[in-house]
Amino acid sequence: MKAMLFAAGLGTRMKPFTDHSPKALVEVNNKTLLEHNIRYLQRFGIYDVIINVHHFADKIEEVLRDNDGFGSEITISDERKEVLETGGGLIKAASFFAGESLFVVMNVDILTNLDLGKMTEACTDTDSVATLAVMNRDSSRHFLFDESMNLCGWRNNKTQEERISRNTSPLHPFAFSGIQVLTPAVISENPFEGKFSLVDLYLHLAKTRIIKGYNHTGNLFIDVGKPESIEQAEYLFQ
Repeated sequence: MKAMLFAAGLGTRMKPFTDHSPKALVEVNNKTLLEHNIRYLQRFGIYDVIINVHHFADKIEEVLRDNDGFGSEITISDERKEVLETGGGLIKAASFFAGESLFVVMNVDILTNLDLGKMTEACTDTDSVATLAVMNRDSSRHFLFDESMNLCGWRNNKTQEERISRNTSPLHPFAFSGIQVLTPAVISENPFEGKFSLVDLYLHLAKTRIIKGYNHTGNLFIDVGKPESIEQAEYLFQ
């Protein structure tokens, strides 16, 4: 199985660190987020990884080169000219996944002890085109699922904006963990071009296809998105 790490973001919430370095190189217990997540994927037998780069791309490439990919085979998806967001980034890297029946995509700035093996097994046991790791936790935005954990919509909890793909009730809100197990249909049935979010693609596909939520509430999880989150991450992931 192959995987993609999203590492192209500007990391504006992590300023001032990201004024001179990419967020992927933030250190937690003397290891960069980049290394943490490459090694996380290795624990589940994934050693073939593509990483998109934009913000201080040279520094990410240098760290990977100096450390021999931390033991993995690394491919770079170069977004130096324009950061393409999650959806555009995945489509740019689409050829990397040719021939794969399943693949993992995740954000580089999260840390978790989610059992990716069990999540992958859950994906193969359904007819879903995508399985999204979600938790019952506070967030500014939530995916909305029906009783069977089929994706039905999305809500911005600050603005109360809702985007509904399937009209059903009740709807259950879950926060997205930034990890997904995908099938090739997510790429082949994508109607968008250029820069776009995977959220847009999932909401589009959910109108006619099954997208499942994988509830891993109770696992350790942290989005290392702000300087103050580093101390908490170091406590949780020693």
